Amino acid sequence: MLRLENLVKRYKTGDQALKGVNLEIPKGQVLALIGPSGAGKSTLIRCINRLVEPTAGAVYLNDVNVAAVGAGELRRLRRRMGMIFQEYALVERLTVMENVLSGRLGYVGFWRSWFRKFPPDDVAEAFRLLDRVGLMHMADKRADELSGGQRQRVGIARALIQNPELLLVDEPTASLDPKTSRQIMRLVCELCTERGLAAIINIHDVMLAQMFGQRIVGLQLGEIVYDGPPNGLTSDVLTTIYGEEDWEATIDKVEEEEEEETTTAEAVLGADR
Repeated sequence: MLRLENLVKRYKTGDQALKGVNLEIPKGQVLALIGPSGAGKSTLIRCINRLVEPTAGAVYLNDVNVAAVGAGELRRLRRRMGMIFQEYALVERLTVMENVLSGRLGYVGFWRSWFRKFPPDDVAEAFRLLDRVGLMHMADKRADELSGGQRQRVGIARALIQNPELLLVDEPTASLDPKTSRQIMRLVCELCTERGLAAIINIHDVMLAQMFGQRIVGLQLGEIVYDGPPNGLTSDVLTTIYGEEDWEATIDKVEEEEEEETTTAEAVLGADR
């Protein structure tokens, strides 16, 4: 579905953020991208949709090399890649509904978007998505009236209204409290399952990555140093990714949180029955 071949990014300063990254992600897989600050995580995500231009290599979305297309084709390809930002990237003075509908700007003409004359089907889909992310009652509120978790839910709905095949998620929980972080990660993963979406989630929190990622990729200085299942993140692997530290407490905490998550899910299912 998505394939990176020898992806390189070298900045004008001479710093090499990505050093020949090779990666394949099948349809429907949720991949958590971890690593220390400066490892190249955000650069990798932004090279995929060319918010950052790769220096060399290829980015295949299905059979099309995103890195090689012109501006017009790139606009069309970006419709298929929803982006969820750490800093939310909402227009503060617009309403929740207007921010969600901005995800359709790649599909409607300039004047229709300027006057906010979106097709009825787009408006209906925006309402469905707001209901799904739990914000139907806030459709007419301005974005600057929302909490961090609510803003991130608007960002999720905006990405999904593009009807993408791939989600690129850059630090979705960086500004959120622990409870809201879990809710957001759970929501993203549920939506990916419901829609058969692949996702790359750049995340600092190792515990959240292990709890919600189906696959973990660890970056260190622009290179992949781990690619495997969440339960493969041993103390030795975490030391390779992040450096020396007592990782046993982190691993124990992950196991406790996973047990709690399982118990909560079973209780919800029991209540539904």
